[in-house]
Amino acid sequence: MTGPVDRLRRWEESGAAWRVLARTPGELVIALLSCDAGEEVDRLRSADPALRRYVGDRERHDD
Repeated sequence: MTGPVDRLRRWEESGAAWRVLARTPGELVIALLSCDAGEEVDRLRSADPALRRYVGDRERHDD
């Protein structure tokens, strides 16, 4: 099984976008967006510290 960082990296590598929806002390919520129209197709919710480090202060995939 892969972790949330691997999932987000695969999403980016496929050319799709993402956007942070919420940051709380216990969870990060990220909208996974389609490649073409930027519509939300899924959400990634995680308390994994590695995902917080990977995303850092970014709000979007292209920040």
